Amino acid sequence: MIISHTVGATLFVFITKNIVNARKLEKEILRLDRLNMVGQMAANVAHEIRNPLTSVRGYLQRMQMKNNYCISKEHCDLMLDELDRTNLIITEYLLLAKEKVSHREVRCLNSIINTLYPLLYTNATAANSSIRLFLEDISTLYLDENEIRQLLLNLVNNGLDAMPSGGTILIRTYINQNKVVLSVSDQGTGIPPKLIEKLGTPFFTTKTEGTGLGLPICYRIAFRHNASIVAETGPQGTTFAVNFSLPTN
Repeated sequence: MIISHTVGATLFVFITKNIVNARKLEKEILRLDRLNMVGQMAANVAHEIRNPLTSVRGYLQRMQMKNNYCISKEHCDLMLDELDRTNLIITEYLLLAKEKVSHREVRCLNSIINTLYPLLYTNATAANSSIRLFLEDISTLYLDENEIRQLLLNLVNNGLDAMPSGGTILIRTYINQNKVVLSVSDQGTGIPPKLIEKLGTPFFTTKTEGTGLGLPICYRIAFRHNASIVAETGPQGTTFAVNFSLPTN
């Protein structure tokens, strides 16, 4: 059988695209498996860890109410802050758990963003940066508001960390090919190509004090919302686009 050059070239492109897509899917499954493992481990130990933390916190708060401190108020406050930080890390781990149920209801994504804006503005100002919103008319979605707030906060904080000298974070919503898109762009120097494939991997971080859970949590939240996250990066900055499927009637 003789195949023309045109048909052969088309067939080659088709097969190549399918191979690339298959490899992308394989990497996505592997990354989600890692998230599942971390989330399950967290769910198994969180109860045992949180109980003693709660007891210690209650004891420290009782000490604060007494006039005769056996330790200084500053040290007591520091320990309470560290306990709260530890509890926050446990919460982050639990957000990775596969079994966590999202309480999704019909919500306006733009309204969630506007509600969170004062906190985002405060964080940006503290980092010598600014926030700009470009929110187009979009369809309502089935969303877990608390999870979407966490996702947006993580993406914005990630962008602020990428701009140590300050800059602007651009938050956009728009419709693209039957998808509602939430994009967060920074003006950092971009992500090195060798690190792109590691995005979303638990514990991977380039920050000295990071837990490496911020982006994995974003990917997990997106997964629970049947959404996908696409990262585009270059010398002028990085954009994370969260693509939500439009609800079917």
